[in-house]
Amino acid sequence: MNGDDPRMRRVPPHSGGPGRSGARRPPPPPLPQGGRPPAEPPQVMRRNPGPGQPGRPTERYEPPRAWSQAPPGRNAPPARPPAPGRGGKPHPPTHAPTQRPMPYREGEYAATQRPVPHHDGRRRPPPTGNPPGRRPAAPPPRRPRRKRHIGRWFLAVLLALVILLVYAVVKLDGSLTRIDALSDYEDRVGSTAGTNWLLVGSDSRAGLSDEQTNGLATGGEVGDPRTDTIILVHIPPSGRTTLVSLPRDSYVDIPGYGQDKLNAAFAFGGAPLLTQTVETATGLRIDHYGEIGFAGFASVVDALGGIDVCVPQAINDPLAGIDIQAGCQELNGPQALGFVRSRATALADIDRMNNQRLFLSALLEKATSPTTLANPFALWPMLSDTAGSLTVDKGDHIWDLARLAWALRGDTLATTVPVGGFTDTDSGNVLLWADPDAGRFFEALANGDPIPADLAGE
Repeated sequence: MNGDDPRMRRVPPHSGGPGRSGARRPPPPPLPQGGRPPAEPPQVMRRNPGPGQPGRPTERYEPPRAWSQAPPGRNAPPARPPAPGRGGKPHPPTHAPTQRPMPYREGEYAATQRPVPHHDGRRRPPPTGNPPGRRPAAPPPRRPRRKRHIGRWFLAVLLALVILLVYAVVKLDGSLTRIDALSDYEDRVGSTAGTNWLLVGSDSRAGLSDEQTNGLATGGEVGDPRTDTIILVHIPPSGRTTLVSLPRDSYVDIPGYGQDKLNAAFAFGGAPLLTQTVETATGLRIDHYGEIGFAGFASVVDALGGIDVCVPQAINDPLAGIDIQAGCQELNGPQALGFVRSRATALADIDRMNNQRLFLSALLEKATSPTTLANPFALWPMLSDTAGSLTVDKGDHIWDLARLAWALRGDTLATTVPVGGFTDTDSGNVLLWADPDAGRFFEALANGDPIPADLAGE
């Protein structure tokens, strides 16, 4: 290789022993004519045999070493410069110099460097689109917007309204005066179709001051309380609600007292006896009872700011404290009370029943109007005054009254029991029910059927 004789093996220069580092190698002998060195006999190069190999001398086995490694147990001689060759130039090194491991020392090497991107100073336009073979990059996640708490505010307001409504219901229900008006008795009428209310307007002066007594023209105490208004409200399973006025002078059989005027039952035995008398006379089972006095009647009207009533005829009644003209007008509390109490008309008690039904319709229309329901400053005084003025049965509650008001708000039929005429008795001038029309009238209500057209009185 490299122009040398292939039979010649390159031998590393002899470094010499100690003390011979500066000696030079003797020059090679001159070449014979022809420029080629004489041929040497072939030599067989053998490595040291391994231990225990048969047929070979047993020597200590040494693994092969590189030329740059010093023999074990000997000190490596110092390197000397190569002998100059032709022209005084040193021969090129034929093998690598001996290398020795060097211990690491802090600070001998350069600090670790990080690659820095190359910038050529020219602005390049951003790439458009996505490289082929790549999926479109996902947009960076947006920061979540702060949600509006409209739903929470709505729930909070709704919860507050529910709590306020529950408080109002409990408060109003506790304001009702309860009595045992629907007591059981022997041979009581069984259940009938629909729901029946007995509404009573008594002439009780309880709770009135002297000034209120004079302003309402009640005339002071008149002995046992009696009823100026008796209305039977029938709410059928389906169809129109019916308001039946029962004249207070109706001549009926009062259990335990014989024949007498209907309002005498209230004077004899209060609400329980009046309820029993109505059930016996009509054949209808009374489910609820409501009663209101003079003071409560006037306060409810004033709490609503007056009632608009179309008066069919002029009324001038000093005993009832009223002097009004015919036509539609607004009545305050004292005027409304006189309007439903007065009998200073041509038909007396019949006209009074018609006026009571007119007033009740006007009262319910005003109480359930959107203007009243949407105004808490008008609604709450009206409800509290009404609840505080009412006397109901021990089993009645404010929600029963709410269902009654809702039933009366729609299309209703206002009528009276069929009248057969008047007559004088030991109890005075009384009103007689028509027979058998009155029986047909109440039988239709008991069965949940519409009142016959010839008895409806429309």
